[in-house]
Amino acid sequence: MTSVDFWYDFASTYSYPAAMRIEALAQERELDVVWRPFLLGPIFADLGWRNSPFNIFPVKGRYMWRDLERICARYGLAFQPPDPFPQNSLLAVRAAVALDPARRPEFSRAVFHAEFALGRPIAERATLAEILTRMDLHASAVLEEAATAPVKSRLKSEVDAARRLGVFGAPMLVTDEGELFWGHDKLEEGLDWAVGRR
Repeated sequence: MTSVDFWYDFASTYSYPAAMRIEALAQERELDVVWRPFLLGPIFADLGWRNSPFNIFPVKGRYMWRDLERICARYGLAFQPPDPFPQNSLLAVRAAVALDPARRPEFSRAVFHAEFALGRPIAERATLAEILTRMDLHASAVLEEAATAPVKSRLKSEVDAARRLGVFGAPMLVTDEGELFWGHDKLEEGLDWAVGRR
């Protein structure tokens, strides 16, 4: 089956609705999704940004929050802006990398829901432990593994891979032939391209 890589960071606002919708859309197209959690911070640092562009450019930020509110209303997704923004996503991303890839989508959707629907602080171990426990996983073991050198190295490798592919934001779909589709608004177009509907 054809696959597409779904690059996302838990701190990314538009990654929230994309993560909640992508599997159903992919199934309609008989397409596999490879979930690729990574960190936007190092990518932004390459551009000279030390904060989210939605904070650096307030007018863009105001638009984004209203736009996200509309998107969530359209697709029936609960929405509560996280405070502070952006959330520190490092531990959550490391935990996602540490998990069996088969469990990664479920964990990722739960983290996004906690952050953007419930306003929970995803930087806190307790928030992630609660999610992992609900998934019938050994929370402390996963979080301990997330702090190990091999997981840190894998995440660094993922960020480097994102750079090589030209990933500059999230969410980003990357097809087998390297086509990039950035943003929630490009979700269907990217999935269609991946299955040859061009």
